[in-house]
Amino acid sequence: MSGHNKWANIKHRKMAQDAKKSKIFTKLIREIIVAAREGGGNIETNPRLRAAVEKAKAENMPKENIERAIKRGTGELEGVDYQEVVYEGYAPGGVAVYIRALTDNKNRTAQELRHLFSRHGGSLAESGSVSWIFERKGVIEIAKDKVKDLEELMMIAIDAGAEDIKDAEDPIQIITAPEDLSEVKRQLEEAGYEVEAKVTFIPKNTVRITGRDAEKVLELLNALEDMDDVQEVYSNFEMDDSEMEEILSRLEG
Repeated sequence: MSGHNKWANIKHRKMAQDAKKSKIFTKLIREIIVAAREGGGNIETNPRLRAAVEKAKAENMPKENIERAIKRGTGELEGVDYQEVVYEGYAPGGVAVYIRALTDNKNRTAQELRHLFSRHGGSLAESGSVSWIFERKGVIEIAKDKVKDLEELMMIAIDAGAEDIKDAEDPIQIITAPEDLSEVKRQLEEAGYEVEAKVTFIPKNTVRITGRDAEKVLELLNALEDMDDVQEVYSNFEMDDSEMEEILSRLEG
């Protein structure tokens, strides 16, 4: 079985390959602006900004775009005043959905989200309805074919402060407390590992879905991801890999 993490990885690969690159840039620019506004424009002293800039570079965003976004955040250039807002809801099958948005109009965003949930058989919920299901964690991913000695990897990660290591699927996932993510990542990179790191939300419990519910959930998540105001979408569904691949190929076809 697989779930939200598998969907997110597939969706990311798909978006990186097609014409939605501009949509990725839009989301990353908003993240950089807000990170710079809240913590300053120095990536050495602003971990959130550093993470956003690293992600932008990984997507090959031009350096000028990154620098302009930082200046908009610090007020050196005029820009839109984005607010960070969290929305919560339920998808078909009782699946919890947790959304982080950056918007210049909260009423508009809430209205669009309410419409999307309703159209896809779900509902927007009150604040606190599903947030308790998710834990904020650091996640480091390493492709299995890049790991020659799993035991060595585990020792380095645990010594650096990792909380858990999941090696049942590819990529291998190393779970950390958010504040320990940078240090664990640094030590793994110094040991020669190629890693991807992010702060994310992991569900404490999951809901298994199949059939029409599975299709409706993926339709909703795809629609939410396509909204410019939405930065990140998290959910707690589980489904068979083969069913997910089949549904996504049909939706993206």
